[in-house]
Amino acid sequence: MSSQPARPLVLGVETSCDETSAAVLDGRNRILGHVILSQDVHEVFGGVVPELAARAHLQRIDAVVQEALHKAGIRLDEVDVFGVTAGPGLIGALLVGVCWTKAVAFALGKPLIAVHHMEAHLFGPVLEDEEAEPPFVALLVSGGHTLLLYAEAWGRYRLLGETRDDAAGEAFDKVAKLLGLAYPGGPEIERLARDGDPRRHRLPRPMLRGNQRPEDGDYYDFSFSGLKTAVAELVRALETRGALDAERAHVAAAFQQAAVDVLASKTLRAVEQTGCRRVLVGGGVSANGRLRDELADRLGPGARLFRASARLSMDNGAMVARTARFRYDLGHVAPPEASASADLAFPGLVRRTA
Repeated sequence: MSSQPARPLVLGVETSCDETSAAVLDGRNRILGHVILSQDVHEVFGGVVPELAARAHLQRIDAVVQEALHKAGIRLDEVDVFGVTAGPGLIGALLVGVCWTKAVAFALGKPLIAVHHMEAHLFGPVLEDEEAEPPFVALLVSGGHTLLLYAEAWGRYRLLGETRDDAAGEAFDKVAKLLGLAYPGGPEIERLARDGDPRRHRLPRPMLRGNQRPEDGDYYDFSFSGLKTAVAELVRALETRGALDAERAHVAAAFQQAAVDVLASKTLRAVEQTGCRRVLVGGGVSANGRLRDELADRLGPGARLFRASARLSMDNGAMVARTARFRYDLGHVAPPEASASADLAFPGLVRRTA
């Protein structure tokens, strides 16, 4: 007889960047308790300071886990499976979560599951929509990553495109800083862009040309560095003329539309090439309403667009717990020597050979 619990309670811990989060899932993948504590210390610096992030996780992780357990109505020793984000991310921040979870799992004699942060973002939408199952084209857009892949099944992913420089979320943050907006920049850009006209300023769409073909190396890939530079030059020109205050909302709208246009266009290319009209969008940038609307409009009737709520789009413990359950069911228990890795390989991802 197997010693594995039939309906294990799973605790997921997330500390890859600047959110300290923990969540408990029951055997039916329902969220029993969930806490996300964002760090506001980074607002002063306009971006995440790795050392400060790690220190904040260390100070808060005990309280965050205890509150998640309290909401779930269980004790720590009642958890059956412990999952934790092991990478990619900020190595100091990752180590806090991995060391804490590894120590507790070892002390209680419970299995530890090392979770890949971007695979976890794939599982975010399925927590709220049971139909968010493969096959689907997935656009993963966050502060540190931009990936376009085709998910044939859970655990079987084919990479189509990725960013060659800045991630989409990083570009939003940097442009927000150029415009004098608060951190994190994504929500601030979206808010300001509502009052702007995206046609007022023409910005480039990097790596997006009409004559590209599927066999071209940049057909699915992304680049946001040039777009960020174009915004910087535009801002300098407007400041020189004393016109930035009047044009700020228009610049935000033009940047947002350029970024969304690239993201949506590349995603629709993947839809056309795979023949799959099921699209999942995950990661922090997936909370952007303009991106969601653009994808829905371009997909048209009969297609499906899966996305998580704003809360489950950000880094969170619930998506980690859901991914941990999937990996646990496959028997992927982490060995005692498991640790964090800032560039952890995406499990099941087949990279392009050309």
